[in-house]
Amino acid sequence: MRFTIFQDSHIGERKSNQDRLAYSYSKDVLLMVVADGMGGHARGEIAAEITIETITNRFQQEARGPLRRPLEFLESTFFSAHRAIVSYADTNRMLECPRTTCVACIFQNGKAYWAHSGDSRLYVFRDGKLAANTIDHSRVRQLIDAKVITETDALTHPDRNKIYNCLGGVLPPIVTPSAEWQLQVGDTFMLSSDGFWAPLAIPELAQRVRQQTVMDLIPDLMVQARKAAGEDADNLSVIAATWESQDQEAPNANVTSTEPMEGFSTTTAANNTTQQMRAMRDDISDEDIAKAISEIQDAIKRVGK
Repeated sequence: MRFTIFQDSHIGERKSNQDRLAYSYSKDVLLMVVADGMGGHARGEIAAEITIETITNRFQQEARGPLRRPLEFLESTFFSAHRAIVSYADTNRMLECPRTTCVACIFQNGKAYWAHSGDSRLYVFRDGKLAANTIDHSRVRQLIDAKVITETDALTHPDRNKIYNCLGGVLPPIVTPSAEWQLQVGDTFMLSSDGFWAPLAIPELAQRVRQQTVMDLIPDLMVQARKAAGEDADNLSVIAATWESQDQEAPNANVTSTEPMEGFSTTTAANNTTQQMRAMRDDISDEDIAKAISEIQDAIKRVGK
């Protein structure tokens, strides 16, 4: 496979970054996943951390070749992450379970598959237009669908941050899968938290994707989104990938080619638990950090598949 990929995450104007994101690939399959820990609930960063770890771990166990049923894999891993979050909260006797939204996407055999829970979004851009996207599990989306408000109204609606579906909630998550998507050269996918997509207009994104590579575009968009959000800027996180010509005779220094690779390569951003916990509280000891990391890993192991 040949693709160009770039990811970035920024704290925005918050006290800590509760977003987590990663991509992992073998010679046959690419996985991208973004989790946005919910700041209105306890330890959203833990829920996001567990989600990323659960999904990438399962991917590396099962994607020894092309996944047999990619959409079933995504749905299953979302539920595994949900159970691991609940297990973590139970073990630590938390009064409230940590929660996170999530969106994930797989490339394999020239096709793409994705799934989401909450309002972390996926966009597909083709030929300067938005070709496909996820639909938020949110209150304002319900109002838009009911024609009570418009898309423009939703940007400033008082309920714009209210979602009815997530991982770690009281009820098991609703996981919405995509249809199978046949990839074409130049297709660009963006997976992001609401801190990134909310301040940016889709038509402008579509045009700029057509004019710039994701390597050049995403850093500029991160700055633009932060400025547009101003003092209210949330954590901003995005993974963007462009499907390239599969012709090996067309070299490009920025294109990732998985053909000669054995095993897996995984790249994460803003998901170093030790660093994040240090940023939140300077008085956390090394023992406390090690214990928290161990508890996260134990929660993931307990739920298995």
